[in-house]
Amino acid sequence: MLKKIRLFIIAGMVMAVIVTVVTCGSDDDSGIRLGGGGTAAPAIPDAEYTTRLEVPKLKSGNTFVAHTVAFNNHLVMNYCLEFDPTMMHSRWVAFRFDGDTRQRNVSRSDAWTDDPLLPTSMHVGTEYFSGYNRGHLVASNDRRFCLEANKQTFYMSNMSPQIGNFNSPYWAKLEQIVQGLGWSSSFADTLYVVKGGYIDDARDVRDYIQRSNGTRMAVPGHYFMALLRLKGTTYNAVAFWLEHKNYPYSGDTKNVPNDVFLDHIMSVDRLEELTGIDFFHNLPDVIENRVEAEYSTGLWL
Repeated sequence: MLKKIRLFIIAGMVMAVIVTVVTCGSDDDSGIRLGGGGTAAPAIPDAEYTTRLEVPKLKSGNTFVAHTVAFNNHLVMNYCLEFDPTMMHSRWVAFRFDGDTRQRNVSRSDAWTDDPLLPTSMHVGTEYFSGYNRGHLVASNDRRFCLEANKQTFYMSNMSPQIGNFNSPYWAKLEQIVQGLGWSSSFADTLYVVKGGYIDDARDVRDYIQRSNGTRMAVPGHYFMALLRLKGTTYNAVAFWLEHKNYPYSGDTKNVPNDVFLDHIMSVDRLEELTGIDFFHNLPDVIENRVEAEYSTGLWL
């Protein structure tokens, strides 16, 4: 097993680009080790991570982390994130459903731990969030292709403080819809997903919670998703923007009808206006400009 730590220079500032490579089988997990042992994975240029279609444009001063696993004898990107140390919260997470990652081989691991690839100064501790749920950004159910991939979804860098019935069933229902699309090879050859809690504007931060280690973590006022579908040679995109509040649904996700998300659906262009995040900027401009300006409700809901 091997973990590699690299530095990436962005706009004249140093941003850490941290990459982990761990071995992953269907049910076998040999854990995460810092350095030493195992066979070295092939060197991969930083650009191979930051130029992936699902990765938004990075913001100077934040830390980019890429979590990967060795699966079926090749390297698979599990998910990546951009962590904002001023908010102690990830700005976004990004991943994809494809031939490897749409597989459902394992169950939920509940392996809560701080992200081993972030410095301890960016750890928030694994205890419960006071007054909020520990809400996944990359859902546990999004990463079931192998056990180690699922365990990585329980890193605290992937958690956001969410109101109970927003986390489940409301946000969980939208995640469920996206999972259904991602798992379907007839819907997409690859489905690229970006999720996050909006933290760039402090005026939209709902709250801050104090952690036992003395850090203060932002509670976003809104959550978002940006989706990009590739089927054959055709790209389509859509976005969602949800206020973080109590919604009149409880219990199972079956109690939340799909059409409630018509209130939240929009173009990626509009989501970019709201968040200031440049999504899917690694697409050729002629494709990016088209797919981010339009969306078809019937394709997604």
